[in-house]
Amino acid sequence: MKKTHNAITGNGSPLSKYQDIMVGNRSWMHFLYYEWCQFLAPVPGVLGMALRKIFWPALFGSCGRGCMFASGITLRQPGRIYLGNAVVISEGCILDGRHEAEPVSIRFGNNVILSNDVMISCKNGRISIGDNCGINARTIIQSTSNCPVVIGTDCIVGQQCFLVGGGSYHIDRLDIPMREQGIRNDGGVHLEEDVWLGGNVTVLGGVTMGKGSVAGAGALLTRSVADYTVSLGAPAQVVKKRTSTDSTDSMDRADRA
Repeated sequence: MKKTHNAITGNGSPLSKYQDIMVGNRSWMHFLYYEWCQFLAPVPGVLGMALRKIFWPALFGSCGRGCMFASGITLRQPGRIYLGNAVVISEGCILDGRHEAEPVSIRFGNNVILSNDVMISCKNGRISIGDNCGINARTIIQSTSNCPVVIGTDCIVGQQCFLVGGGSYHIDRLDIPMREQGIRNDGGVHLEEDVWLGGNVTVLGGVTMGKGSVAGAGALLTRSVADYTVSLGAPAQVVKKRTSTDSTDSMDRADRA
């Protein structure tokens, strides 16, 4: 927060600050192209989709084939954002790739879908989302202070979830404000493959969710959970282990319905 505040209010022209924070470099070519693409951001309907499909891929560090960009998307330092094939970014999303050193701060695999108003935010952090993942509406995924968030393949993240790596300040000293004590390195968040988070789930830094694990709606994950577990509550507790009979029973119930 302090670094961002200083970058905005410190020395330098408004243009140079804008280039540093939003564009990611001071190249006039990059600045003009970024501005042109931002002009296209709110264009509605099929015309806007077509124009963004033509011009936006060149904004990113890398952009695969078949990516689609809805209206009202905000991009910060898109040159640090790498997209796979067939990525879909819906209305109102924010992709904030700010980093002082890393050339790649946000990386999406193939067939990633972001629903409306999702925020993917790096502030000197790294976020990686694997192939075939769906991130539902109004979810926030944040990585700060080199505490990465890694989401494996085939994960489902429900509506209004919150995943944060580096979300805790040091609080040991009483003589200075907490905001000046810096962020505690918590190791970040890791969702292994095939994880499902229900709506309004929070996953805090230092948590790894094992392969095939599930967190029910409203859960607060404060500690790591093993493969194929189901967790509920705040703070979350493991309530069961998934087995092959779970899917069989579910299919039988569906067949009888």
